[in-house]
Amino acid sequence: MQYRLFGAGTGLRVSALALGSAVFGTAWDYGAQPEEATAILRTYAEAGGNFIDTADFYQFGQSETIIGAFLRGRRDQFVVATKYSLGADAHPAVLTTGNSRKNMIRSVEASLVRLNTDRIDLLWVHMSDGMTDTGEIVRALDDLVRSGKILYAGFSDFPAWRVARAATLAELRGWSPIVGLQVEYSLVERTPERELLPMAQALGLGVTAWSPLAGGLLTGKYRRGEPGRATTFGAVVHFEDDARKTTLMDALLATANEMDVAPDQVALAWLSARGVIPIIGPRTVQQLRKNLGASRLELSPEHAARLDAASAILLGFPHDFLADARQRNRLNGGDENQMSPPGRPVA
Repeated sequence: MQYRLFGAGTGLRVSALALGSAVFGTAWDYGAQPEEATAILRTYAEAGGNFIDTADFYQFGQSETIIGAFLRGRRDQFVVATKYSLGADAHPAVLTTGNSRKNMIRSVEASLVRLNTDRIDLLWVHMSDGMTDTGEIVRALDDLVRSGKILYAGFSDFPAWRVARAATLAELRGWSPIVGLQVEYSLVERTPERELLPMAQALGLGVTAWSPLAGGLLTGKYRRGEPGRATTFGAVVHFEDDARKTTLMDALLATANEMDVAPDQVALAWLSARGVIPIIGPRTVQQLRKNLGASRLELSPEHAARLDAASAILLGFPHDFLADARQRNRLNGGDENQMSPPGRPVA
């Protein structure tokens, strides 16, 4: 397993594949029994994995509890990330969800108990509630860092402008920095390339990608008629329901066939090559072992270009407008050699 520094300046070394645990438990009527989840954790650790991603919401707390039991006697070997906002109850009360300081503190205290630890390495604000002021969120995160209950903080599923505001407030006011961004990102879902990923690069945020296999679509199993999240769970999935996705799947399967590897390994390797840490979410040890094969895979420039082209999206305004060659030539005083490299954000 290879390791990467997570975020600019943190010195935090994490494995190139993070282990997601949304299916650790059965409270959602879909997931892995505790014994299988523990076997997944053990296999991941034996492969050199050290970055575990969970949330209080996952399986209504069961995921954190399973991970907490596994961590006994080996806590310092792992970077443990969890999230707050959605709550750990199937029928939450009004004060046990959202981004507020009150819910943040309550959620962290409960997660510490379930995780059997005295600190959370990385706390994600799970998603925007559309109500809580960004300043309140960032100041509360800073208080938790100063108390030692969390070490780092990041934002998941927030608009780019709010993450940028949070990072700026933290910097200007001397609060603990925002170090990470978590988004849905895959060959199927490339819209974060419009604002979120350029922002993360400019601000030096580490990026993790959830659903890197698009709910199983990028494994190719639905074309083979096999069951999966799309057929048994029905949430957080993509379907091959338009021409772009069909073109993408054709290119992915052809690439996998030429490389003699599994399609999901190709999809994960494509993400890793972009500096993003995929969060794999296996439900069985067999699925995990196949996913781990991506850590040893390197795409050729030709294969990467094929997948780039097949999965390409329009970036929209102002990106496509500003990328127009005539505009760039004019802005650079007629010297095309002064143009910035494609895809490089300007801070």
